[in-house]
Amino acid sequence: MSFQTLGLKPELLRAIADSGYETPTPVQARAIPEVLAGRDLLAGAQTGTGKTAGFILPILQLLGTPKAGETAVAAGRNGWRAPRALVLVPTRELAAQVAESARTYGRYTPMAVTVVFGGVGFNPQAESLRRGTDIVVATPGRLLDHVQQRTIDLSKIEILVLDEADRMLDMGFIHDIKRVLKLLPAKRQNLMFSATYSEEIRTLAAAFLHQPVNIEVARRNAAVDSVTQHVHEIRKEDKRRLLSHLIRTNDWGQVLVFTRTKHGANRLTKQLEDDGIIASAIHGNKSQSARTKALNDFKQGRIMALVATEVASRGLDIDQLPCVINYELPNVPEDYVHRIGRTGRAGASGVAVSLVSADERGLLKDIERLLGRPLLRAQLPKISEPPVRPGRPAQPELDTRGNQAPHRDGQRHGQGAGQAQRQNRYRGNRGGGGARARSG
Repeated sequence: MSFQTLGLKPELLRAIADSGYETPTPVQARAIPEVLAGRDLLAGAQTGTGKTAGFILPILQLLGTPKAGETAVAAGRNGWRAPRALVLVPTRELAAQVAESARTYGRYTPMAVTVVFGGVGFNPQAESLRRGTDIVVATPGRLLDHVQQRTIDLSKIEILVLDEADRMLDMGFIHDIKRVLKLLPAKRQNLMFSATYSEEIRTLAAAFLHQPVNIEVARRNAAVDSVTQHVHEIRKEDKRRLLSHLIRTNDWGQVLVFTRTKHGANRLTKQLEDDGIIASAIHGNKSQSARTKALNDFKQGRIMALVATEVASRGLDIDQLPCVINYELPNVPEDYVHRIGRTGRAGASGVAVSLVSADERGLLKDIERLLGRPLLRAQLPKISEPPVRPGRPAQPELDTRGNQAPHRDGQRHGQGAGQAQRQNRYRGNRGGGGARARSG
């Protein structure tokens, strides 16, 4: 099957070809015709399946197709062109990426896209809305701020998308979502995408979807099949040394590391830097500009390890990311699936490593219960230390049981030549040699 068989217009096919895509993913092949037909949709799809393009492409086509007897798009209450499509997402990063995809695929159409989220200036967003827009991609809180300030008119919305709906519920956005729903026209097309189906999700879907077409392209709550998953059981105090060792000795190139807390992410980032690994943290306490810079640096290969809290478990669309490491397991087992979904995307293979201390065994059992199978326990490697820096005492290796092992012949274990070359990659001006962002 090709995109040409899905009924898309030439200007959209041209943009798709520019992006290097030839064959639609399963969710795209099933969703695009249904959305073009005007039907409501409830889609369950794993992260990395291309679902963004699955709704953005048909929305661009529908908004660009005049209805029978229509001569012009009606203006909003203040006279400017009011948005006709609204995409609600849980995080700033996902909002930025969905908007980027909409602009990429809509480059040969007259459609205007505005992205609305917190952590950045309110006035530039308001000015963009006043100039007129067709598609708004927003997080719920900042969208309601604009509603309160009367800088957005939602009375002309024809298509509503709830993307990552399960994550929005996990983050406590249900009341904001219900407030937004009350502001929209009763007659509209509704599309809902969720990686998992809980009773809350089903209740929400029943409340606003009208005879939806159900699409499920992956096993519910399933981890991406292309990701190799294994566990290292280790003492909590030895986790950092094992993490540094794994990053130094494996040819992963770039690694996304998850912690549970913001403070833990900051602390671990500093420790990795002390070990000679170029790293940066991304979490909710970081300003939006700092989060954007860290993500861009990671995509461009300027940093080797991106340390993130749950804010990054959804919405980070990074192509060719080889490895995700759970430095700490998430409290919610479904979040494990979303975390490891950052790797193994678009058919590529990936690795997910979890460092599990004794107090996390219950969390591991919950994850294995969700997956329906146990995760492979891998043997602990002998852990070599990075080169000793001035004022930094040497530390011994760990043997396969996590106990201290003596250095052989008093030799200090440092970087090999190959590792030094890999580290040097991250210290100069390179121009985009790392992971590549992927739209859709």
